[in-house]
This record gives sequence, C-alpha cells and structure tokens, in this order.
Amino acid sequence: MANVSHRGDITTHPDASEMRARYDRMLGGRDVALVDGPVFLLGLYCAVSPWILHYTTSQPALGTHNLIMGIAISLLALGFTVTPERMYGLSWAICAMGAWMIISPWIVGTSPDAGVVINSIIIGALAVVLGALCAATATKSTSRA
Repeated sequence: MANVSHRGDITTHPDASEMRARYDRMLGGRDVALVDGPVFLLGLYCAVSPWILHYTTSQPALGTHNLIMGIAISLLALGFTVTPERMYGLSWAICAMGAWMIISPWIVGTSPDAGVVINSIIIGALAVVLGALCAATATKSTSRA
C-alpha cells in the first residue's frame, strides 16, 4: 500500500502555476455570489406578491405585471449564477427594473391602494440597491483583472 500520509509542498509540483491560474479564473468572477441569492429571492417575491397581498382581483394588470417582472428578475439572478462573466453587464438592468417597479403602480395599475404602492416601492428600492451593489462589485472585479 502507498504511503499517502506524506504531505509535500505543492510549490514543487510541476503544474503549480497552471493550477493557480485555473483557480484564479474559476474564482475571479464570483465576487457577487452573495448578491445572486437575494436577487433571486426578490424576483420570486415580486412574482408571487399579488397573491400574497391578495390584489389579483382588484389590480389584475398589476398582478400580471409583477409576475412578469419577478420572473425576469429571477432569470437574471440565475444567469448571474450560471455565467457570471457574461451576465454582470446586465446588473444595471436590475436597477432599471427596480426604478420601473417603484413607479409602476400608478402607470400599470388603476387607483392602487397604499398596500400595493408600498409593496412595489419596497420591491423596487431593493432591486435598485441590489442591482447597484451587483454592478459596483462587477465593475470592481473587472478592473482588477
């Protein structure tokens, strides 16, 4: 049986520089990994909020709107998770979607009540903050490379 308890210094390994470069490439674009989850959860909440707050009958257009916007935000978050190096350019799109969510009750809805307005403002504000955080971190990580 081989003696596997011997631990040597990896710097003497012939492929050490290649392994280091590979790990740097793999971990290089993952600075926003902590933001992907909250963005995804925000999108899910946006999609189901008309049913949680029970305004699908009083504001059917706004219910459909929130469903579509929530799915779009969740898909962006999934894209950030799967291919971060290609998707982080779209971080600013989350900010734009958040700004739209803030004003959408008055444009899409018809005489929205306070609960609908507050819900949309909170979702929109969180989307703007998370999108800006995602974009700032992506800009910082690409400027290091």
